[in-house]
Amino acid sequence: MKNTYILLLIFSIITNTQAQQIPAKKQSKSVLISNATAHIGNGKVIENAVIGFKNGKIELIADATLIRMDMSSYEIRIDASGKHVYPGFIAPNSTLGLVEIDAVKSTDDEDEIGAFNTNVRSLIAYNAESKVIETVRPNGVLIAEITPRGGRISGTSSVVQLDAWSWQDAVIKENNGIHLNFPSTFKRSGWWAEPGVIEGNKDYIKQVDELSVFLSNSKAYLDDSSKERNLGFEATKGLFDGTQTLFIHANEEKQIIDAVQLSVQKGIKKITIVGGYESYKTTNLLQKNNVSVLLRRVHDMPENDDHDIDLPFKLAKILTEKGILVGLENSGNMERMNTRNLPFLAGTCVAYGLDKEKALQLITSNTAKILGIDNFCGTLEQGKDATLFISEGDALDMRTNKLTNAFIQGREINLETHQSNLEKKYKEKYKL
Repeated sequence: MKNTYILLLIFSIITNTQAQQIPAKKQSKSVLISNATAHIGNGKVIENAVIGFKNGKIELIADATLIRMDMSSYEIRIDASGKHVYPGFIAPNSTLGLVEIDAVKSTDDEDEIGAFNTNVRSLIAYNAESKVIETVRPNGVLIAEITPRGGRISGTSSVVQLDAWSWQDAVIKENNGIHLNFPSTFKRSGWWAEPGVIEGNKDYIKQVDELSVFLSNSKAYLDDSSKERNLGFEATKGLFDGTQTLFIHANEEKQIIDAVQLSVQKGIKKITIVGGYESYKTTNLLQKNNVSVLLRRVHDMPENDDHDIDLPFKLAKILTEKGILVGLENSGNMERMNTRNLPFLAGTCVAYGLDKEKALQLITSNTAKILGIDNFCGTLEQGKDATLFISEGDALDMRTNKLTNAFIQGREINLETHQSNLEKKYKEKYKL
């Protein structure tokens, strides 16, 4: 028994020392940021801006050369001369807080058993004290859409802010959408270093039919007032009344065409393609049906031998010029750790022809619109949440994105990480 208590004590100590920093307290003092270059997030820039916020909301955003004001009315004043202010970056389709260590099963909560898991809610599995979360905030990623994986329908995502005690504190939009993994038209064996054969998916039509039947049954269930309760069907209600988005994970041209046509046929109101590698071939269809795209990680190689080597880098520009609402997502290998690189994906889009402020929109206002949170975040505008940060330089450039201050709903958050603490520790040890 004594040994059991010792083990429990050791576990408690390890857990406490590995926990995320204590979340910031609710904003109690008004803050004014002056002399900064403000990147609004909607394409506009204010060169000499003043930004004031209190009670977690922006109450002032203006050009300092055009207004007169009493700065003494603000309790905390930050001179950001030569620096830049941005709205907090938003990471969609993320598993932050759902998986801590891939090799440790008890820390992996990203998927459920079964094919049609519409009633699975990723939010309740979200670990607000994940060590990974603190690594993404120093690059400006302050909001994330927590998304389940696996199955034909993975479940429901929710949007959280990244400084909280628990999922209840973190949530800013609950159950914003349902995620569907559309059947692939082919199967590829091997891996990237040793690609195998590619063959057609013989079960493609059958799998699409199964999906069609499920959606039809869901709609029929919702229209029937005398039914036996079915939680899976009930969870689809938001897809048909327009309160939720259907996020369709698809990359191939045929996948995208079939998925959009099926969704429209079934009466689904809001549709977003996630991944969308060949979405540039379907822009007319996407435009006609008001379908947005969350582009997969642009730091990637082309899928096929006959594609331009820089196609992944150019996709955002191609789709934007066609009038498609585009955001960037970062799923794939080591996606949680790589979430911190989200701003640099947008920076690569700039290097390949996209206007810098439009590239910023890919991870701010565009993504906010796609996730349904644009009424309170995504841009620096009066009345919206004071979720923003100050950087010494261009936040889309890994060489100059150095945050000095960051705020979530007006609360100044801690930008220290395990890595930055180790840096200080060993600099002190070796007198560097």
